[in-house]
Amino acid sequence: METKNIMIVGVGGQGTLVASKLLGHLLLSQGYDVKVSEVHGMSQRGGSVVTYVRYGDKVYSPVIDKGEADYIVSFEILEAARWLPYLKEGGTIVTNTQQIDPMPVITGAAQYPEGLAEKIKAAGVKIDAFDCLKLAEEAGTAKAVNIVLLGRLSHYFDLDDEAWMASLEANVPAKFLEMNKKAFLLGKNA
Repeated sequence: METKNIMIVGVGGQGTLVASKLLGHLLLSQGYDVKVSEVHGMSQRGGSVVTYVRYGDKVYSPVIDKGEADYIVSFEILEAARWLPYLKEGGTIVTNTQQIDPMPVITGAAQYPEGLAEKIKAAGVKIDAFDCLKLAEEAGTAKAVNIVLLGRLSHYFDLDDEAWMASLEANVPAKFLEMNKKAFLLGKNA
C-alpha cells in the first residue's frame, strides 16, 4: 500500500496530540506501519500545533512535506488555511468551523479573515467543514472536538466503527469513554 499522510492541525490545548495518538493506535491495530510525529508549536500560549500521521506497508519518515498530505484535519478554520500548502492535489480538508482569535487579532494588530471555508472551496479544494464545537458540547464537553473530528474523518476510511471504538477504549479514560463515543458518532453522522 502506498503511504498515506494525515496532518492534524490546531491551536494549543485543543487535543491535537490525543487525536494523533488515537489515529496512530487505530492504524497500527489494522496492521499498518505507522509513524506519528508531534510537532509542538507555542501550544501553551494558544499557538499553532501540528502533528503528522503517516501509514502504509512501510513508512520510513514521520515528516510530511508541502503538497503531500492526503488529509488535513483542522481544529480551527484559520489553521486549515495556514496549512493548505501541505495538502496534495485531490486531498481533503476536514475542519471545524470554529474561530479562535490568534494573538495579532486579540491585540488589534490584525483582523480575523472572513469566509475562509468558502475561499478554500473556491480554490478548488475539497473541504468538509462543520461546527464540531456544537457537536462536542452536545456530547457533553467542549473538549471532545478532537473526537468529533475523528468521527468525521472516519468517513474517508474503509474501517468499521468497531475498530474506531476499540481505539477509543484503549486510549480514553473509562470515566470519559461514553461521552467520547457519543462525540465520535455525532461527528460521523454530521
